Amino acid sequence: MKVDHIAIWVRDLEKIRIFYETYFGAKSNDRYFNSKHKFSSYFLTFDGATRLELMQMPSIPESLNNPYKQFIGFIHLAISVGSKEKVINLTNRLADDGYEVLDGPRYTGDGYFESTVLDPEKNRIEITE
Repeated sequence: MKVDHIAIWVRDLEKIRIFYETYFGAKSNDRYFNSKHKFSSYFLTFDGATRLELMQMPSIPESLNNPYKQFIGFIHLAISVGSKEKVINLTNRLADDGYEVLDGPRYTGDGYFESTVLDPEKNRIEITE
């Protein structure tokens, strides 16, 4: 078995798609639109088998989670970039471009080298080796 995809609701579908294409090399399919439900989505593919589905629909309410605190449930998406240097470089690039870095780059207690950043809609992303 494998994880096929992870899905997130977003406010600005195009902005989030461009973010993941620009910084993480994601490749997008064509936008899907369901006029009955006013639902739109993209599937983003990375170098690997798992995909990220970005979904937008006007009727979805705002999240009650605080992006700066931890809650039960899904909390982050971890993306491996291949090396310590790439973690550092991408984290610095995101910070220079105005994205918020919550932590790192650093070694964690369990031996990972990572940083944690927020995407444009405050979803947590761990950038790992």
